[in-house]
Amino acid sequence: MKKHIAILGSTGSIGSQALEVIEKNPDLFSLEVITAGSNARLLISQAIRYKPKHVVIADERKYQDVSEALSGYPLKVYAGREALSQVVQIETVNLVLAAMVGFSGLYPTLEAIRSGKNIALANKETLVVAGKLINQLADQYKINIYPVDSEHSAIYQCIVGENQNSVEKVYLTASGGPFRGKSHEFLENVTKEEALKHPNWSMGHKVTIDSATLMNKGLEVIEARWLFKLRPEQINVIVHPQSIIHSIVQFEDGSMKAQMSLPDMRLPISFAFGFPKRIKSDQPRFQFTDYPNLTFEAPDIKNFRNLAIAFKALKKEGNSPCIMNAANEVVVDAFLKGQVGFLQMSDIIEKTLETVEFIENPDFEDFIRSDTEARRITNQLIGKHPA
Repeated sequence: MKKHIAILGSTGSIGSQALEVIEKNPDLFSLEVITAGSNARLLISQAIRYKPKHVVIADERKYQDVSEALSGYPLKVYAGREALSQVVQIETVNLVLAAMVGFSGLYPTLEAIRSGKNIALANKETLVVAGKLINQLADQYKINIYPVDSEHSAIYQCIVGENQNSVEKVYLTASGGPFRGKSHEFLENVTKEEALKHPNWSMGHKVTIDSATLMNKGLEVIEARWLFKLRPEQINVIVHPQSIIHSIVQFEDGSMKAQMSLPDMRLPISFAFGFPKRIKSDQPRFQFTDYPNLTFEAPDIKNFRNLAIAFKALKKEGNSPCIMNAANEVVVDAFLKGQVGFLQMSDIIEKTLETVEFIENPDFEDFIRSDTEARRITNQLIGKHPA
């Protein structure tokens, strides 16, 4: 049966690659919805090429541009944040790719779950902020969540068919980013341009900076806790610069399974879209002789403190991961604008966590308030720590 897909965040790196997967498999997938925040030009281009039935531009100021450009095509155009939550409820949609970046992806994903849609999850912040709530709703509405992050897809692939076997621990692999092995003194002066040069992956600016600070791995640790119902002590991070092994699962008998492939996000996207069947692809294949040495090392949490901060927030739970995520979104934007230094980002995130009120059992409204307050405090702190 053909899957009818809505892509939340089609103009980002994940969304754009997902469109390629759909285009190459017209017998398997139908594109129902694409959405963008404010990139009207690319959204228009995608709509013309990939022919969805519905298009949403969240920035209402861009509605007229998008509507006029697509007026001659058989599709409907909507605008505004509320429209993002409405289009996922369209009856024909049965799989939603949540690929919006940051906290903004939470509410549309919640609405998709409440509408009984299966989720291909690329928006890790959704589980970081409200993992307990997401799991409760997924159970209530009997929907499946298929991870799209390469690390979580790898874990998922390793535990398929292992229903009767207990997972002892998981290892999330990290490339180490562009500054692996660099000193504290070096990191004090790194530039935006240097931080955006990831050695292995092509990603959007925000995710690339998160990778450079190891916050991306910290977010993935929290995401793994909820996706696979793990305890914090069961989740480990190892640096694997070649990015060939995407994660490892260790079972209680001591045996381990790893998922390996060349770094290409189209593979985990295809796996999530096609599950339980794998989709044939023409992507380059891994050759062992091209990688005679696969290496591993412990992460440097002294110089890259965001990973330690994320583990601390995970163990505390409540609204702490929500606060951390909001602070991180603000400081990354400030770093990209030259307003704070690379190492200052961790200082500000930590201070925000100490300042915003802790709530042990937050509900959805508490998450909204915590996110808003964390952003306010973080912006104040940025003013006190200019680059």
